[in-house]
Amino acid sequence: MIGFDYGTSNCAVGVMENNSPKLLSLGDHGRYIPSTLYAPSRDIIVNWLHKHLSLSEQKNFQLQRQRQMQKGQNSLRELTLDGYPTELSFGQQALNNYLQEPDEGYYIKSPKSFLGASGLLPQQVDLFEDIVAAMMSNVKKLTEAALGRSVSQTVIGRPINFQGLRGEESNQQALKILTNAAKRVGFKDVEFQFEPVAAGFEYEASLTKETKVLVVDIGGGTTDCSMLLMGPKQAILADRAADLLSHSGERVGGNDFDIAFALRGIMPSFGLDSMLKTGKPMPSNSFWQAMAINNINHQTEFYSAANGRFLEQLIRDAKQPELLTRLLTVQQQKLSYRVVNAAEQSKIALTDEMQLQIDLSDIDKELVVDLDRDSFATACQRELNSITALMNDAIAQANCQPDVVFVTGGTAKSPVLNQFLQQQFQHTPIVIGDHFGSVTAGLTRWANKIYS
Repeated sequence: MIGFDYGTSNCAVGVMENNSPKLLSLGDHGRYIPSTLYAPSRDIIVNWLHKHLSLSEQKNFQLQRQRQMQKGQNSLRELTLDGYPTELSFGQQALNNYLQEPDEGYYIKSPKSFLGASGLLPQQVDLFEDIVAAMMSNVKKLTEAALGRSVSQTVIGRPINFQGLRGEESNQQALKILTNAAKRVGFKDVEFQFEPVAAGFEYEASLTKETKVLVVDIGGGTTDCSMLLMGPKQAILADRAADLLSHSGERVGGNDFDIAFALRGIMPSFGLDSMLKTGKPMPSNSFWQAMAINNINHQTEFYSAANGRFLEQLIRDAKQPELLTRLLTVQQQKLSYRVVNAAEQSKIALTDEMQLQIDLSDIDKELVVDLDRDSFATACQRELNSITALMNDAIAQANCQPDVVFVTGGTAKSPVLNQFLQQQFQHTPIVIGDHFGSVTAGLTRWANKIYS
C-alpha cells in the first residue's frame, strides 16, 4: 500500500516504515517527479500506454481505443522513418526535451489542472485519462523497483475542488479520470483523501493535546483550507468525519503565481502595456492567452492561425513593433511554457535573492528581463487576496478561530507569502510544514490506517 500524491507540480510516493511515513526515491528523479510529460507526437501516447499495461488489460484497452491506436501507429511509423525517438519522457527530462525543440512534439505540464475543466469532449477526456495513466504507470513502475515488490492499494490526494466553475460536477469528472487511470495501470484498491486533511494528519503526529488546526495547502494548481480538530485522541480514530470542521478550496495555486508573474513581470518586454500608433493602449487579450498554460481554450486560441494574423497586424500598428515581434515568436514557436517556466524559476530564486535577471536571448537576441521580490508581490496580489478569502471562509464555516495555522505546499517557501500570512494571523502561531512532503506523508498514514 502506498500514499500517492499525484500533484499539480510534483508526484511523490510514501510507504510506512517503522511506524512512520517514508517518501521513496523514484529512480533518477529523486523523491519528487515534476508532473510533466513529453511525447514526440501526441498520437503515440495511447500506444505507449498500451505497451506498458498488463496483458489482461491490454485487450480491453485496445477495444476502447482502437481508432486512436491506429492513428498512433501511423505516427510511430513516421517518427521511426524520420529517425525520431518514440518513447515518452517524464519529469525534468520531459521539460528538457520540450525546451530543446519547443515547436516539435507534445508537452504537457500539470495535467491535473485540466481534469475538472468544463466542456471537455469525450475524446479529450480519453486523452487526459491516457496522459494520467501513462504518468501513473511510470510512477508505479519506479515505486515497485524501489520496493522490490508490487503495489496494488493506494490513497491518492485530491483538492477540495478541482475547478471552481462547476463545483461537484467537475470534481466527479476529475475523480473518475483519476480512478480509471489508476485501476488501468494495476491499482486494485483506490481511495482518495483531501490534500489539506492529509497534510493535517502528518502535523497531528506531533501534537500532544487537542488543537484546532487551520491547514493551508498552497499547491501547484489549487489552494485548499481545512479546519481540523486534531490531537492524540483523534489520531487513533478510523472515522474522522466529526473532526473535519470546514473545507474551502479554489483553483488558485503555484501555477497561477507563475502565470501572474510571467504576465506582469515578463510580458511588458513583449509589448504588454505598450501603445499603438493611434495613442490607444495595446490590446491585452493575447498576452493573457499566451501565459494561460492551465487553460485549454486560451492556449488553443493563442496558437490559432487567426491569432497569428492578428499579432502580425498588431506589429504593424504598434509604436514599438520590436516588442510585439517577440510575442509573435512565442506564438510561432510555441514558447508559452518556456516563458512561464522562466517566471517559475525566478519565483524560486527570489526565495533567497532580492532581485535577479533572466536571460531570454533564445527568444530575442540579448533580451534580458530584471525581476525582484517586490514585483513578484505586486504581480500576485490577486492570488494573495484569493487565499485570504479561502482562509476566512474556512474559519467562518467552522465558527471558531484556529489555535495554530499549519502551512504546506511549494509556494509557501516564498518570503512574500510568509510575510503575507504573518500579516493575516498576527496573534496565531504559524507552522510551516514540509513544503512538498506533508501531503504525501499524510496520505501514507491514511493508507496504512484504512488498508491494514
